[in-house]
Amino acid sequence: MTDIGTVRNYLTGLQDRICTALEQADGRARFAEDAWTRDEGGGGRTRVMRDGAVFEQAGVGFSDVSGATLPPSATAARPELAGASWRAVGVSLVLHPLNPYLPTTHCNVRHFQARRDGETIAWWFGGGFDLTPYYPFDEDVLHWHRTARELCAPFGEDRYARHKRWCDEYFYLKHRKETRGVGGLFFDDLHEDFDRDFGYLRAVGDGFLDAWLPIVERRRDTPYGERERAFQLYRRGRYVEFNLVWDRGTLFGLQSGGRSESILMSLPPLVRWEYGYAPEPGSVEARLEDYLRPRDWLAELTL
Repeated sequence: MTDIGTVRNYLTGLQDRICTALEQADGRARFAEDAWTRDEGGGGRTRVMRDGAVFEQAGVGFSDVSGATLPPSATAARPELAGASWRAVGVSLVLHPLNPYLPTTHCNVRHFQARRDGETIAWWFGGGFDLTPYYPFDEDVLHWHRTARELCAPFGEDRYARHKRWCDEYFYLKHRKETRGVGGLFFDDLHEDFDRDFGYLRAVGDGFLDAWLPIVERRRDTPYGERERAFQLYRRGRYVEFNLVWDRGTLFGLQSGGRSESILMSLPPLVRWEYGYAPEPGSVEARLEDYLRPRDWLAELTL
């Protein structure tokens, strides 16, 4: 049984729980909600928190959107779905902390269904979470990946390894020849068993806060100055490049007539580019380069 209503109820609750936890972690700012509807079908609620004690900007969006036909970005890979109606529900978040020692992070969990002549002809789950540090700490990277491995464990011995590798391959800036960060989990087109696959989606969605909040508590009060802030804004440029050049979700949302403000809330509020920038050899900024490649973090890092 492919009950999209049950998935929708879980996702709206997940958005509520994550927003409450992030407000508590920040301690000062609160989310403002922007409820919206879409002419082609469906709508959502976009929540954004700005200028907090921890978060310069945090966006947590829920969407339930539908359409009569799929956009070209979807049917190019699945031509058998051409002409089918569709519905997609999901929660997506991107958190841009103020402190450069706190990483940027992203999480997304989603469900898609295509129908023709009143029958469901395709469905799948997708999602994951990933971490983008500016000044990486091995303790944080290990905690992030240990949490990912633990939530994957009930779903097979190879689940973590496969979806960790998929994350490394997906969040890769080909034009820069570097990963977006230290990875995490990524999966798409999961459609083997609805109940089991939905269970995995919930494990990923629920596990995000377990992976993220301990890092917030460790790094939120780390002192920093103008040098660290400038480097953070420069590296945020890479985040923008990935989302606008390579991210399939951004492309699908814009091609399907999605709400631009909600789709692009993932972009940081401040960013800079600098022609020909290279960190000073041996500096703490140069250290980041070693983290921007696929690595077996759990095997290589020790504390």
